[in-house]
Amino acid sequence: MSEETIFDRRMLESLVCPETRAQLTYNAEARELISKAAHLAYPIRNGIPIMLVDEARKLD
Repeated sequence: MSEETIFDRRMLESLVCPETRAQLTYNAEARELISKAAHLAYPIRNGIPIMLVDEARKLD
């Protein structure tokens, strides 16, 4: 089973960026949740979003 099918996209409706409380978008290719407001990408590992600012990748 691929990681994409493990991640439930309906979860996006209830998740927000912990830094800004802004809506997130899902990047299936990178398997990340993107916060455009905070310029951060939160990883998804084993189908679980890691919603920690310290674990997020900074976006350019």
